[in-house]
Amino acid sequence: MPSTDLMTPETAAERVVEFPDNRLLIDLCGAYDAHLAAIEKSLEVQIIRRGNHLQILGEGEAVEKAESLLNALYVRLESGRSVEPADVDGMLRMGNSGAGTGVRQGDQLEMPISDAIEIQTRKKRVEPRTDAQKAYVQSLFDNELAFGIGPAGTGKTYLAVAVGVSMFIGGHVDRIILSRPAVEAGEKLGYLPGDMKDKVDPYMQPLYDALNDFLPGKQLAKLLEEKRIEIAPLAFMRGRTLSNAFVVLDEAQNATSMQMKMFLTRLGQNSRMVITGDRTQIDLPRGVQSGLQDAERLLKTIPSISFNYFTSKDVVRHPLVAAIIEAYEADSGAA
Repeated sequence: MPSTDLMTPETAAERVVEFPDNRLLIDLCGAYDAHLAAIEKSLEVQIIRRGNHLQILGEGEAVEKAESLLNALYVRLESGRSVEPADVDGMLRMGNSGAGTGVRQGDQLEMPISDAIEIQTRKKRVEPRTDAQKAYVQSLFDNELAFGIGPAGTGKTYLAVAVGVSMFIGGHVDRIILSRPAVEAGEKLGYLPGDMKDKVDPYMQPLYDALNDFLPGKQLAKLLEEKRIEIAPLAFMRGRTLSNAFVVLDEAQNATSMQMKMFLTRLGQNSRMVITGDRTQIDLPRGVQSGLQDAERLLKTIPSISFNYFTSKDVVRHPLVAAIIEAYEADSGAA
């Protein structure tokens, strides 16, 4: 709700927006009006629902933003797409600039469909939820080699795998190769039983999780069996030439400088390569230089290589994750 202490008669505003389709209005408001509550909290407005009208009260600029956002979400529903809490959060983060849902006649909203960046997979449509994510996804389509650097929870790996699946099912690449260094995060797991796959799978599980979000289980199993999708530790990349492939190196901060050079030089014809990492979570032994930091220093001036950076503001997991990252960053800066 808007703060009545800060509002004055000169700055207070009111808008009433009509939505003709009550069925779509229910989806627009969300379960128990959760979508309206999220907009109220973020923009500091009050939204009152009366029949098929929504009354918006608050500061003038905030009321305009809320009206524009509600219209954008309604047009999204009219186009046959769903509205989930993540969609509301994403449009709030991007100030509607990432809505890409078209124009609602008679309203101020003007957002052409061409502005939207969407990643189509077999199971779901994925959309960037922050400006940094939007720029990152665009760079994955535009560049043969792209880096995504930032804290946990910002969607670096998830979006990269989504783009890889999209390019694979679109026939732009013949295979997907996902890799990460087999480095333990601060604790020794000891001997792991089983064959080589059993030993390395615990390190690769986040990549399997992402793939399971985008591909049906039976299809994923078949593609893994046929080696059209490969998930392997970084050490297994030596000596290979990765052509006609979408290649992702995850947790790249845990690659040594020699491993990073080895991996980058695997890039073959008609391939895309994405390197993701978090410079604050290096698990290498003390004194060992991170290959991600070296690559950033050495390759930043090459025009055809893109570097994309994320901050705690781009965290799209639980809201507490962003607060936790900010607390650690503040403590590190004070130390």
